Amino acid sequence: MCIRDRAYLMDEQVVEAIKCFITAGDPKSFMLVIGAAERHGKFDQLIDFLLMARQKLKDSQIDGALIYAYAKSQRLTELENFLNSTNSANIEQAGDRCYNEGLFEAARMLYSQIGKLGKLASCLVNLGQYQAAIDAAKKAESPKTWEEVNSACVKAKQFQLAAIAGLKIMVHPDRLEVLVNTYEKYGHWEELIKLLDSGLALEQAHNGIFTELGILLAKYVPVRLMDHLKTYFQRLHITKVLKACEDNQLWKEAVFLHSHYGQSDSAINIMIEHSPTAWEHDIFIQNVQKVASSDLYYKSIKFYLEEQPMLLNELLTSIATKLDLTKTVALLKQTGATPLAQPFLKSAQTYNVQAVNEELNELYLESDDYESLRVSVSEYDKFDHLALADKLKEHELLEFRRIAALLYKQNKRYADSIALSKADEQYKDTIDTARESKSSEIAENLLRYFVSIKKSECFAACLYTCYELIEPDVAVELAWRNGLMEFAFPFFIQSMRDLRNEVGSLNKKVETLQRNEEKKAKEQTNIAHDFMPQQHLQILGPSDNMNAFPGAGMGGPMGGSMGGPMGSMGGPMGGGMGMPMGGLGGMQFP
Repeated sequence: MCIRDRAYLMDEQVVEAIKCFITAGDPKSFMLVIGAAERHGKFDQLIDFLLMARQKLKDSQIDGALIYAYAKSQRLTELENFLNSTNSANIEQAGDRCYNEGLFEAARMLYSQIGKLGKLASCLVNLGQYQAAIDAAKKAESPKTWEEVNSACVKAKQFQLAAIAGLKIMVHPDRLEVLVNTYEKYGHWEELIKLLDSGLALEQAHNGIFTELGILLAKYVPVRLMDHLKTYFQRLHITKVLKACEDNQLWKEAVFLHSHYGQSDSAINIMIEHSPTAWEHDIFIQNVQKVASSDLYYKSIKFYLEEQPMLLNELLTSIATKLDLTKTVALLKQTGATPLAQPFLKSAQTYNVQAVNEELNELYLESDDYESLRVSVSEYDKFDHLALADKLKEHELLEFRRIAALLYKQNKRYADSIALSKADEQYKDTIDTARESKSSEIAENLLRYFVSIKKSECFAACLYTCYELIEPDVAVELAWRNGLMEFAFPFFIQSMRDLRNEVGSLNKKVETLQRNEEKKAKEQTNIAHDFMPQQHLQILGPSDNMNAFPGAGMGGPMGGSMGGPMGSMGGPMGGGMGMPMGGLGGMQFP
């Protein structure tokens, strides 16, 4: 470098310096020349210098600077010719430099030269050549390239081309969020929903696509969300979609997701808290049976009492096996809803719980439904019998007083029961109570009462019903003294029949005993004959021989002339045959 050339460069007289270097044919200071020319934007002069320098030196920096100078001076035809010729430039580096400085056409030429398709696509979108960018991206097959192309197309509202890129992006789960953000950033959610809709049919469709579409529908098209949830429930990330539903107050959809996600407690709470939009009876019933917290049962009862009272019984019936019935009745009483819940209480009475029985009995009493009350107290025994009886005995209706008498009878307070029935002239009830008491005293007192009030038919009915409890002598005496023999005859006839049957049975037992004794005596005689020596039998003689053994002369255990305990057949039987009836004549009636 001559002193004059250096002076020109030092004074920033770049054009003069370049002319001097070209005239001198000196390329050695090319780095200084390149730097000065680029700094002052003297690219046309720099191209002349670099062409001279290439003839003397082979250096990639010279070729790279020449490419840059062509690009900056927009001499693209010459650039293309240069690229088609032999050179040692770092084409990619030169292309990156052009791209970074916005020289996209030059960069396109450079990237095309070396087949850098991803970077080529970037250049093309910056040049507005979107279709060409799509073609380049297809060859590059890089998610990052597709994202850049998609973003540019969305920004330029080239939605058809953007969709092509979008379909390539969405199959990568980790890239889907970027795709969604791109569309939302530019406010094109309608196109995004269309894109995701089309992506559902892809062979590589993953759960993220279904999830993101659900979130978008929750934000922008809520009327479509429920159908989407029902159709693709199994493909969703439930927690993400749930958050979108709750953020956008889509409570019915949130209930659906909680129900299918096994979160029945949350579903019930949402339906209670947001009932105008979220509550559906069938869904509520399905979920309330699956809740983990028992407190929700009672919260649900309160909710139905306040908002859906006509469906209360259906709710209660569906969870009857899970309820503490005592606590439930207390809640219903507190809210004054027991009459409304009466159908449920009837069905729950099969569990025979005291609180349920007592509340139903109270309802029957208030509504004068004595028939149902009688069935209740007869079939379900867990309640305070005496307290109810004391309440009913003063009731103005006869049937309720009869139930009071029934309750006294059930609790073995027979005297109170009979007294109450007497007061109401319910004589059949008194007779039934006396029979159930199994007390002869109560039965006989009742018989005397009927005599005293001159109720002949009742006298006869009492004798018949309480037959086993009334002594015959009492019945005969009362009938004879009060001229009621006609009404007592059925009793007498039955008594005689029973007596005959008893005597006949006793005779059979005596005959059986006698046969057994005779058989036993005969066996003992045979044994004695078998073992006693014949000589001894002869010495004893016939008479002695007969008296030597028990029962001899029929004088063994039979006593007397029949020798035994009968006495002349007169042991315990007495008389001729020794029986109490005296020849069946010693038997006496009590």
